Amino acid sequence: MEKELQVAEKTDLKSLTTAELKEFTDELGLMGYRADQLYQWLYQKGASSFDEMTNLSKDLRSELDKIAQVRRISIHSQQQSKDGTIKFLFQLDGPEEYKVEAVLIPDFYPDGAPNRLTVCVSSQVGCMFGCSFCATGKMGFFRNLTHGEIVDQVQIINEVAEETYGKKITNIVYMGMGEPMHNFKSVVESARIISNPLGMDMSPKRITISTVGLTKQIKQLADLDLGVNLAISLHAADDEKRNEIMPINTSLNLEKLEEAVRYFYEETGLSVTYEYLLFDHFNDDVVDAKKLASIVRWIPSKVNIIMYNNVDGVALQRVKEQRLDRFMKQLVSQRVTATVRRSRGDDIDAGCGQLAIREGQEKGKSMAK
Repeated sequence: MEKELQVAEKTDLKSLTTAELKEFTDELGLMGYRADQLYQWLYQKGASSFDEMTNLSKDLRSELDKIAQVRRISIHSQQQSKDGTIKFLFQLDGPEEYKVEAVLIPDFYPDGAPNRLTVCVSSQVGCMFGCSFCATGKMGFFRNLTHGEIVDQVQIINEVAEETYGKKITNIVYMGMGEPMHNFKSVVESARIISNPLGMDMSPKRITISTVGLTKQIKQLADLDLGVNLAISLHAADDEKRNEIMPINTSLNLEKLEEAVRYFYEETGLSVTYEYLLFDHFNDDVVDAKKLASIVRWIPSKVNIIMYNNVDGVALQRVKEQRLDRFMKQLVSQRVTATVRRSRGDDIDAGCGQLAIREGQEKGKSMAK
């Protein structure tokens, strides 16, 4: 046996970063390759107990079980939309019994076979940024997810994707509950695990991290040069309208966002995507389209025009088709690369801005007035 293992409290291995996991095994006097073995079991094979780690000796598994644990979130419930979208409600492992939602969004070939399978993951329980159109923002903020809890969502949904569609997930977007850049450390570590060959081995090009515009973190992400994509939740093309619907813009306005976006491109060479929810008679006229085109020209960029999924208690409504057509024609005339993302999972409240827990939960912290 590789050294008697003795510590006072059980360590949650999924709370450790890759470097910390190596330190953990080193401190226990284990051989250097043991950290990689544990890492693979946790993040490649999705083990939830030491008994599953069959390339570890029985004695080592028994000793590890005395000093460490492998925590994993679980599916509380799931719903499937008529369009194939599946929304998951996950139970987190902890005394607070918090829950988060995540979504599997399938795209299909004309013959009905699955094409892209995108997972929209959550990074926080609730969100403190209080965007007026977002159901999660109305909850307020409760806590960050660990990197392990984020990866768990991806692993579990990948298992369901294989069972349901006979295919592994192809893309990951950090666009579920919470502001990913507000939980920067855990989000970055989870992206590293997901793209690590010893983890889920997914190309960083298939991972997209979104933000409402936290400029400091955008620059930090650029400095790390992870190779992941950046999406900006824009939703309005001038400060006046953005202030009205996104409280963060009062302190981090479009001028500051432009500086951060230019820095990101200069450091990484990667284009960005602007997410733009189109609201009826709010941000959908020709002048708005021209202002949006001006923003797109900051750096090489494209725009996802998103058809809003109406949220109870929100005055803003989904744009009418006629106004959408006029808006898109103006973008085309301005030579903007733009696509329209149609509503998905609307019948199960799985669409953009709709994720929220409605089980009598009290309101958390929020910057919304």
